[in-house]
Amino acid sequence: MAYGESISVTPFFNWVHVWNTGAAFSLLRMVEAGSATFIGIAVVVSIFLIKLILENRHKGEAIAYSLILGGAMGNLIDRVFRGYVVDSFDFYWRDWHWPAFNLADIAIVLGALLFVSGSLLGKTNTNAEPDGSD
Repeated sequence: MAYGESISVTPFFNWVHVWNTGAAFSLLRMVEAGSATFIGIAVVVSIFLIKLILENRHKGEAIAYSLILGGAMGNLIDRVFRGYVVDSFDFYWRDWHWPAFNLADIAIVLGALLFVSGSLLGKTNTNAEPDGSD
């Protein structure tokens, strides 16, 4: 697809080719996507997520962190090599459009939802050893 092209798929969804030069669903357009600061922050966050994945004993949290990390790394690779992220999904209702997004954004959101739902619902630690106290 050519840049800026849009194909109507359903009454509420278009397949588009747009570039996101900002961050977080284009909300931070003032941040230059290819800047060393922006890339540095993404690398530090990625290292932190890898640390959490390696230290985590709860499978659900590790999966959530992995989804977030995978999405962040996908977007980071686009930003490093292109200077922007290619977005393809455009959902809308009448005159209201959600900012366009891509598969990496979906992974980040699913990971965050999985993490929050696990935190809200509580978790049982099957790896915990009894402490012997009564």
